[in-house]
Amino acid sequence: MVTVLNPLRALLFALTISALSCHAQLPPTGTPLSPETARRVEVLIRSKSNIPPNYVIQISNRTKSEFPGYDQITVIFNADGQSSRPTRFLLSIDNNTLAQFSPYDISKDPKELVSAADRPARGGPKDAPVLIVLFDDLECPFCAKMHAQLFPALTDRYKDQVHIVYRDFPLDQHPWALRAAIDANCVAASSPNGYWTMVDYIHSHASDFGGADHSLAKANEALDNLALAQAKTDKTDKVKTDVLAACIAKQDATTINASRKEAETLGVEATPALFINGERVEGALPIEYIYRVIDSALVAAGKTPPPPVPVPPLTPAPSTTPGN
Repeated sequence: MVTVLNPLRALLFALTISALSCHAQLPPTGTPLSPETARRVEVLIRSKSNIPPNYVIQISNRTKSEFPGYDQITVIFNADGQSSRPTRFLLSIDNNTLAQFSPYDISKDPKELVSAADRPARGGPKDAPVLIVLFDDLECPFCAKMHAQLFPALTDRYKDQVHIVYRDFPLDQHPWALRAAIDANCVAASSPNGYWTMVDYIHSHASDFGGADHSLAKANEALDNLALAQAKTDKTDKVKTDVLAACIAKQDATTINASRKEAETLGVEATPALFINGERVEGALPIEYIYRVIDSALVAAGKTPPPPVPVPPLTPAPSTTPGN
């Protein structure tokens, strides 16, 4: 008898055959399946996955797998001159069980999957038990909503148990988001505190940038002036002020693009996207959901979460204009 250990994987079969290409090839090595075993495998896959009759199923030779008692086979679906990506299955040595496993490497601490290096931080020290990394778009209204909730709620509740950093993920549909990210990073190079002051202000006044006519030129000018005003607030010396002005004028997006690329490799498609000790949480979720994830991360780290507290009301971020 042939059985599938995880019948829910049938959904993945369907997704596989919908992604056809012209490059799939079966491994040439291994021991061929007997015609009778190959047919049982094919009949099972067709019945479990509702494979259309016009799809030709190719099954590879069997090779040793890392799972005791099982060999590995590879299956390719062909239709209309195109082929799917190879899909790996496990076939028991006695030919009675077909299975599909997706092994994942969990040897690395998820907290280390998302870099927080060289970023301005809020909350506790770098070695705090919980690292929170937010991929942020300074023109995103949902990011602004989450930002308003995060501070001071998280630092009030968790004190030095959380280390919070922002990474950049400006979306193409937001015309001045990239400029805002570059200017804020220019400020961060000399003043981490100034960076947060600027981020607070932009998120709480995003609708003001560009004026009534939503002028991109006006928005860019206001962002540049905001960054330069921060140097005045911080009483930055002339040399650093000149460096800041040069950074703003250059508008080098290299660092921002690197941040975007890393976000994409982590599966980020929209903002805001939080990573709490490596666990992704997307969207402007209610603060109590964030508490739940952080509490779980603290327990996993051997720490005791704070006692439950009433959910705080939405508190606007500081609105003091840099330079005033």
